[in-house]
Amino acid sequence: MQILVRITKIAWQFRSRLILAYLTFFAAVGVSLLIPQIFGEAIDLLVDVDKGGVTGKSVANSTLLFLATALLGASLVRGFLDFARTYCTDSLSQKVSYDIRNRFYDKLQHLSFAYHDKEHTGELMSKATADVEAIRRFVNMGLVRALEVVVRAIALVAILSFMNWELTLISLVFVPFIVIRSTMVMGRLRAMWLRVQVRMGEAVTILQENLVGIHVVKAFASEEYEKEKFAKKAQEVREEYYQSERLQGTNSAWMTFFFTAGLGLIIWYGGWEVIRGDLTAGGLAKFILYLNQLTFPIRMSSFIINSFSRAISSGGRLFEVLDAESPVIERPSAKVLERAEGLVEFEDVSFAYEGRMPALQHINISAKSDQITAILGAPGSGKSTIVNLLPRFYDVSEGSITIDGKDIREFTLDSLRHNVGIVQQDVFLFSANIHDNIAYGVKNATREDVIRAAKVAQLHDHIESLADGYDTWVGERGSTLSGGQRQRLSIARSILIDPPVLILDDSTSSVDVQTERMIHQAMINVMKNRTTFVIAHRLSTVREADLIVVLKDGQIAEQGTHEELLASKGIYQDIYDLQLQPQEELLLDASLPPNNGLQTGGAVNPRLAAETGDDD
Repeated sequence: MQILVRITKIAWQFRSRLILAYLTFFAAVGVSLLIPQIFGEAIDLLVDVDKGGVTGKSVANSTLLFLATALLGASLVRGFLDFARTYCTDSLSQKVSYDIRNRFYDKLQHLSFAYHDKEHTGELMSKATADVEAIRRFVNMGLVRALEVVVRAIALVAILSFMNWELTLISLVFVPFIVIRSTMVMGRLRAMWLRVQVRMGEAVTILQENLVGIHVVKAFASEEYEKEKFAKKAQEVREEYYQSERLQGTNSAWMTFFFTAGLGLIIWYGGWEVIRGDLTAGGLAKFILYLNQLTFPIRMSSFIINSFSRAISSGGRLFEVLDAESPVIERPSAKVLERAEGLVEFEDVSFAYEGRMPALQHINISAKSDQITAILGAPGSGKSTIVNLLPRFYDVSEGSITIDGKDIREFTLDSLRHNVGIVQQDVFLFSANIHDNIAYGVKNATREDVIRAAKVAQLHDHIESLADGYDTWVGERGSTLSGGQRQRLSIARSILIDPPVLILDDSTSSVDVQTERMIHQAMINVMKNRTTFVIAHRLSTVREADLIVVLKDGQIAEQGTHEELLASKGIYQDIYDLQLQPQEELLLDASLPPNNGLQTGGAVNPRLAAETGDDD
């Protein structure tokens, strides 16, 4: 019930439409209750006229015209009121679903990486669509129509009891069975719809992963495997839907059976009442018409029960996200960080992902403005974790990170992240043109600003070669651009922000050596007066850094300049031997005298010998 109360509170924000919906259905119920009365009076008058010479009564044409006009007018007013109620309830339900959907989306935007790491995208998509739709149906069907059903049922039972209490008791003989069955069905439907929503989320997750990874699927010829996997999950969804719909259909059929059986008893006993003279024909007609109106609350009860059940299960799933606490919380007293000078310090920082081994342990780094700090290490050593902590995508487990001597947790997240620009390793581009992708995150960026950033990233010439230039549509996830072009576009996007702290997370991993050198040359001016962190696997991209930090198993193994680390003959020396020394030997070989390089000091160079086909 708590979930339904929360949904009702959201609907109460649009109370004018909710109150108007209640008023119109109250008026519609009143008018609909008047129609059988007019109809019954007309039948009694016509029966008296039909007796003719026996009783000798006559009815003026004006009276019949008045009754017919009243009946027609009541029907028109009822139709107008039903339209007004339908409009109010539908618009109300759309406003509630709009509000919840926006709250849900806004919440997802403000939840930290730690939350999204453990949530499936397909499951969240299912909640944003199917579950929100279930809430909308509840507001439309349950919140308003449920009260209408109750009011109409109470009014009809009261009228029927006043007209003929004996017939009323007969008509209500099946009510206990209806109440008991409805209670049982509601509990079962709630559990069923929860399973349906879970299975639907799993199916959407499979679909989403398949579409995102379609290149991998085709590369490994796994189309049949993926088809079978999705078909299996779709079968589970179908079975769950089938079970719930069957139960709902069976319940509706039982409701109809109970009403029809009660109607048969009314016609049998009421007929005897008319024959004995205890009830007029018009009175029996009125009673049957009122009883027929009772079919609406009886038939609607199964749909209302279904809407309540779905709303409880779907609302629970939605509020689970809306109530989620982000591990990264902005303090109420957080201050706006103006443009920072750029002194960044990691002070005894330790961090562990939820339920995992520590990713970083006792990290101490001091990076000054106009300094390039390179972070090197094997995969899984904690390089990317460091850059995720600086803009507070995650919060440190121990220690602190400061900018200009102040803890980053003292600043608002928005202002902090505008001071820290990131060129991520996994580049994501939106389905938009090149200009909008570069200008993303910078309001009112001019075309000149975008072009300037593209030139620094060595992308302007390529963009100009395209037919539509900066208006070229990049396609979903930037599929129309190469890996290197996407990387350079991401660099241009970060340059446009003009942040005092710049993070390059392996930003040249997808470009060739020539493009890498061009980018590095262009970035020299960009890095001036900035604190720059460079995360890289290639040693060639970090050797000119002012400070090189070598990580191993989440700890700082070595740090210093290129020359200092080579002299220490540690991990950096090993990496150098594996990466740069062979390249230097290759350059040396290429510069040897024209004797094919087969002999150096009386020795044969086996690599060049193999390339020239000489075995000795």
